[in-house]
Amino acid sequence: MKAHVSSILLGVRDMDAAKRFYTEGLGWTIKDDWGISVFFASDGASPVGFYGRDGLAAQVGTSAEGSGFSGLVLTYVVRSEARVNEVMAEAEKAGATVLKPAGALPWGGYGGTFADPEGYIWSLGYSEQGEDQPYAE
Repeated sequence: MKAHVSSILLGVRDMDAAKRFYTEGLGWTIKDDWGISVFFASDGASPVGFYGRDGLAAQVGTSAEGSGFSGLVLTYVVRSEARVNEVMAEAEKAGATVLKPAGALPWGGYGGTFADPEGYIWSLGYSEQGEDQPYAE
């Protein structure tokens, strides 16, 4: 198995609210809306989509119930501190919960963290140090 993710599928409790957050709040474009699942235009990266939380849990053979930190963090690397600040502000305005405001990071970079309305954690980052960064934009 290669170190590659074919797609990222997030189980959501409120499909309409999740779609509003990402489309109206963050400016994402829906590529496919199948009713029980939604996928966004990926611009060549791994596609991100939503599926009803209960249905997705049943599909993979687990319980939909859970609380606390899931151990999953989605990262979004940008090319400037200013862009980190802009995305954090866009997310907060759209209804995200800021978990860690943008600022200097212990390893020398700059970043911040927010949770979307479903509780999925996004870590935004920027670093002058790396030349081979997995830039999202």
